[in-house]
Amino acid sequence: PGAGLYYLNMDGGVRGIDDDYVTAPHLRSGEKKSFSHMELAERLEHSTNIQALFCWNINPAASNPEQRRLRNALSREDLFSVVIDLFQTDTADYADILLPAASFLEFDDLVTSYFNLTIAPQVKAQEPIGESLPNQEIFRRLARAMGYEEPELYESDESIIDHLLRGTSYKGGFDGLKQTGTVFITPEPVLQFADLQFPTPSGKIEIASSQAEADGHPRLPQSIADPRPPARRLRLLTPASMWLMNDSFGNDAGIAKQMGTATITLNPQDAVALGLKEGDESEVSNEIGKILLQVRVSEDIPQGVALSPKGRWPKSEHDHANVNVLNPGKKTDMGESTSVHGIEVEVKPVSVVSI
Repeated sequence: PGAGLYYLNMDGGVRGIDDDYVTAPHLRSGEKKSFSHMELAERLEHSTNIQALFCWNINPAASNPEQRRLRNALSREDLFSVVIDLFQTDTADYADILLPAASFLEFDDLVTSYFNLTIAPQVKAQEPIGESLPNQEIFRRLARAMGYEEPELYESDESIIDHLLRGTSYKGGFDGLKQTGTVFITPEPVLQFADLQFPTPSGKIEIASSQAEADGHPRLPQSIADPRPPARRLRLLTPASMWLMNDSFGNDAGIAKQMGTATITLNPQDAVALGLKEGDESEVSNEIGKILLQVRVSEDIPQGVALSPKGRWPKSEHDHANVNVLNPGKKTDMGESTSVHGIEVEVKPVSVVSI
């Protein structure tokens, strides 16, 4: 009971890994400040909000909503931007300082699965190229340059990895893990809530939830669906491309060749109604942006829906944008994440647009 269908087992705690040991929240002198990625463009627009931006393991100029607005905000003369990356991404183009990052082949680490309860070794295969460094070494050097003295900021990768492994069921150390490879933390599947203790005020499954109500949600579960788009508008779905991992590998020439031109796929009946056919160039637009996409037509797409895979690098596209130029950054009702599958667009033949 209460176990659901599947879990995103991203929390290291379910494996015995102490995430707080790495993030060291006890070193923070003030209250933790955070905001949703949906707000990044708005927050960056004004110097009173943010004077500096430090990016690593992320390419927001390609992956965040309100793409045009975000690009304008990143262009602020008084915004000091630092980017750590292996590649000259769209975000790196706005950096005042670009620090070369080491790849995952150039340092040891622990790897956990999104879904399976496993731990695996990331084994260093070669030294970092040129002046590139792993993120953690960059942070150690920054801490030293800034005069911080807390010993937690200078602990070696080897020491951190060994400490984290000691909290798990695997007792062979990192050297043993390198020989063994991926290991499961238990020999049998873990049954969630097997003790029937739930993290709710009552300790039970709460169908009527006072916590949800306090957060501004209905007290009881409700079936809520967005209304159908109005006439001549389509619901835009932007799943992952089979050739990319989010926007990673978008700069690889071989993969770019496999992806071909950016496309939008329509149901045949919608295509006819919109005056479009396979291979046509179309303008896809809504209140916040527009993009040119080549039309594909497929019975696999339901009526009222359009599909265009995410993850392409804007700088590699002829109009210097990807589908996030159409994403208004509307938040979900829970978690303040993206409601990306609620985006509505108009699709028109380019010949009509030019008139």
